Formats: sequence, structure tokens, C-alpha cells
Amino acid sequence: MVGDHAVYSHDTSALLHRVESQYRCAPRWYTCPVSRLIVNADDFGLTSGVNRAIVELHQAGVLTSTTLMARAAATEPAIALALQNPSLGVGCHIVLVDGEPVLPPRKIPTLIDSRTGCFPPKLTTFLSRLFTGRIRSAEIEAEAAAQVALLQHRGLRLTHVDTHKHAHMFPAVLRPVLRAAAKAGIHAVRNPFEPEWAVRASPRASIVRSAEVFALRRFGPYFRRILSEEGLSTTDGTIAVAATGVVNADTVRSLLQQLPSGTWELVTHPGYNDADLDKIQTRLRESRDIERNALHAIREFPAVDLISFAALNPSPEESKVV
Repeated sequence: MVGDHAVYSHDTSALLHRVESQYRCAPRWYTCPVSRLIVNADDFGLTSGVNRAIVELHQAGVLTSTTLMARAAATEPAIALALQNPSLGVGCHIVLVDGEPVLPPRKIPTLIDSRTGCFPPKLTTFLSRLFTGRIRSAEIEAEAAAQVALLQHRGLRLTHVDTHKHAHMFPAVLRPVLRAAAKAGIHAVRNPFEPEWAVRASPRASIVRSAEVFALRRFGPYFRRILSEEGLSTTDGTIAVAATGVVNADTVRSLLQQLPSGTWELVTHPGYNDADLDKIQTRLRESRDIERNALHAIREFPAVDLISFAALNPSPEESKVV
């Protein structure tokens, strides 16, 4: 009996190990019993200095992922750099605010400012129009699909999507964005909601910014429900949202010291504060230099498993090339 029991225990243990290995990283809501971190840089394509910083950090082994703007000043060089660095996970940073559309303005009249032919410069303007029913869902889906397609046509295998200024945290934006992504073969999206522990672990975050992050968490349940209905994967949450613009090495250390088990995304905005950035309308200038240097602190946490959004993808390919 003792011998039989020993064999049974060994076989059961082996079976449970195989089952756990198969299912612990299942798609949809991606949670693992270890700390896994996607270090993602937004705004790839914004300027040559932003592009340079992102590639340097990836080659240094501290940045795993980025999201590329389809219509920005340095999009073409960013595409070339992405193709030259295939280990860098690249998603589409869908822009619906403060940028230029891919589609002709006449095809998306509710999304653009008729005077400029561009998206409204402020998120508040966009949301005012969204919540009063003046923006058509079909136009959001069409423009998101066009931005994704532009990058895919250039040979990029996109790992995921997110949105400029986290616009997809709002249900009226989320659903058409997810539908555009799914139709293009993309199966992962940023979870734009920052958990309370991460906000409290960001001591340099302003009270106003932290309050905004806490207030916007009310949309979290809608996000999870819509994501389940549309069948895409995501992380357990995004960190450093409240600290956007004030991330330094101490912030990175504080967040990673308190990082719980699961899969998280560290959202970053590294770059070089150079002449090209002076031509861009952005509040993130000196902070990009600070953040570029701060991310090297990630090396101090070898126990954290660095991955890209490709690990959340249920298919062998990150996304199809059209």
C-alpha cells in the first residue's frame, strides 16, 4: 500500500504540473502565480528621440514592448526600427485625440474638428462629444481599424492595442476598438486601470492625478464585462498611470518592490528632450529624459519575469500580416 501510494502521488503530481503549465497562462484574463511585467513605452513614432530611447532601452533588456502611433512625425523611422528589432513587442497606439487621422476627414466627420481636419486636441473635448452622443461608434471602429491596418500593411505583427490618453477606458470607445482589433487578428489590449496599491506606491504622483485615477476606476467593471464578451486578453492592471510625468528611479523601485503575483503592465514615456520634441505639443518633456534613465532600475529586480503582450496572445502569431 505504501509503495502504491507513493507511485500514485508521483503520477498525480506530474499530472497536476502538466495541467498547471497548460492553463496557468491561458488567454482572456491573464493571471499567473508569479510576478510578470510588461514594460511598455507609449508614443513610439512621436519623434526620433522617443524612437531612439525606446530601442536603446529594449536592447538594454529593460523594455519589452511599445505602442506605435500610425500617423506621427517619426512613424516611418519607428516602423523601420521595429522591423530591425523583432524581439520588441509592438502594438498600435490608437489615437483619437490630439493627432491626425488615417482616414479622410469626410469619412469620420464626428471624430474630427472640421476646421483643422484633426482630432480634438483635448480629451475633455472628445469626451464631451462622446457622452452627448455626437460621436458615431462606427467611425471609432473604422479609424481604429485603419490605424491598425496601416501598420500591419508595413509588415508589423502587432501584439496588442491601447489608446492615446487611455481613451478606451470608456465603454463607448472600448467596444469599437476591441472589434477593430479582433477583426485584424489582435487578441490583447491594455487594461488601463491602475490598482490602489500601485497608486499608493507612487509617492510623487500628484493628489489631483491620483484622485482622477481612483475616480475613473468606476469604469473597471464595464471594461471586464466588455472584454469578456469580445474575447480579448489583458493584464491584471497597469501601473505608473498616476505617476505619468513624474516617474523616476525611486518610483520604479517602489512599484516593483510591492509588485504582487500576476501580470502587470508598467506604462512608460521615455525619450530624449531634444529639438524634435520642442516641435511637438506635449506636457512630457524633461520627464522623458528622467524616465529613460529611471527604467534601468528594473535590472535590480531579476525575480520579476519580463514579458511582452505576445505572451497573452492565444494564437501562435501575434497578429496577422494583411
